[in-house]
Amino acid sequence: MLTGVREQLGQALFRRVAGPGGPATRARIHHTPGPRWFGPDRPIRTVHGDASMFIGGLTALLLQSLHPLAMAAVAGHSGFRGDPWGRLQRTSTFLAVTTYGTAPDAQQAVDHVRGIHARIRGTTAEGVPYHAADPHLLGWVHAAETDSFLRAHERYGARPLDAAGYDAYVTDTARVAEALGVADPPRDRGELAERLSAYRPELRATPEARAAARFLLFQPPLPLAVRPFYGGLAANAVTLLPPWARGMLWLPRVPVVEDLAVRPTGRALTRTIRWAMSPAREA
Repeated sequence: MLTGVREQLGQALFRRVAGPGGPATRARIHHTPGPRWFGPDRPIRTVHGDASMFIGGLTALLLQSLHPLAMAAVAGHSGFRGDPWGRLQRTSTFLAVTTYGTAPDAQQAVDHVRGIHARIRGTTAEGVPYHAADPHLLGWVHAAETDSFLRAHERYGARPLDAAGYDAYVTDTARVAEALGVADPPRDRGELAERLSAYRPELRATPEARAAARFLLFQPPLPLAVRPFYGGLAANAVTLLPPWARGMLWLPRVPVVEDLAVRPTGRALTRTIRWAMSPAREA
């Protein structure tokens, strides 16, 4: 009976994350022979294959929204409200292909995204122009994402890496970032922290950013029965944000509640996801 519960939960999670074509895509990514960008021992495989990504991904979206140009591009072109699961599935597929897929498949995925970025341009409500292919804007999106995934894995990962391992993770992600058009991405954790600090004067919580946070945290397009599960993930995503980012988004810290309830819930949820999505062992 327990095996059946595991399979049902694992399949439901996989469908949400990977979409209806998930099984075929997974087979292509993992079973097509050929060279990869990253070998089996690289830290990027450890981090991106862990259930902590469910929390880190939400943190990344919240943090990325604080750049007005990035948020304007998302609000105007991504369809995150009308098709949030489609956006999640496209993002998760891109991460899987570039992390685990063959080198030609990874390059094709990058070329596809670069083609989309080339077409996305416009102006903010204040009249400031933006272009999704701008290397500086791509650099913010990359830095925010990398930092969020790293922090989530450090706190909730099944096998946290040491300092050298997380430096190597940042190095690995720079390979993908450069392919996407980021100029001189950070190569270790120190450089990543410096890069995030350098962007801070450009950041602010626009009405669009706060609306996106409300949508992600309090209005997810999910059945009522699973919203408490999602709420636990979302609450832990908030705890990973830098204090200055939480302040911008009006998400105050409640230390006692977070330490005694939120973080233990995050660890329990990631363990449950990991259990559900891992292959059942033979008796």
